[in-house]
Amino acid sequence: MASNPYEVEHNIKAPTNPPHRRRPDMSSFTSHLHTISRDAGSTTTSTHHAGPTPVDAAALFSMVQEQMATLANSAPSDTNRDFLVSLIDMLRSDVDNPPDEIKGVTQEYLDTLERVPKKSLKDDSCPICAEKYMDDPYPLVVELPCHGSHRFDLECVGPWLQSKGTCPLCRKDLTEKKKAPVIVEDDEEDDMDGLYG
Repeated sequence: MASNPYEVEHNIKAPTNPPHRRRPDMSSFTSHLHTISRDAGSTTTSTHHAGPTPVDAAALFSMVQEQMATLANSAPSDTNRDFLVSLIDMLRSDVDNPPDEIKGVTQEYLDTLERVPKKSLKDDSCPICAEKYMDDPYPLVVELPCHGSHRFDLECVGPWLQSKGTCPLCRKDLTEKKKAPVIVEDDEEDDMDGLYG
């Protein structure tokens, strides 16, 4: 492999295996989602609409489906291919019958997902792209709140979460707000009655 002049001048060696070769490029998805989503911080009210058109919604799901299909075509194992095909099948129903609204999570939700420290990653790989986390010098791995072992590269799981709003593994709805635990307080008078009989 011939080095380019910049690499020679700065004594940079090109990596033999470029990192993230299987990660999906979802820049078009992100741009389209931003275009069709209601922007809570927007000050414009004249063009505010109730939600995306069916064509816009179908296009969004189709983008995710195409990226999953690309990954499935070069899947390193049958397990990875089968998992990706199951995601593709779920997306197919949304492409064929687009919902009235995109039920995915917000960018703010993605920003608050628990990051997994590199020291606790071991030899695991992302269920979507099937790349080992430790092959990335700066892995950005998130753990979904549904289960402690449901971990993904944020780049891989982000588009699925923003479009579907469910965990790709267990299908738990992650758009539901966490419910505060109900605390039952003992009535002090009842306790007093019990003491003095």
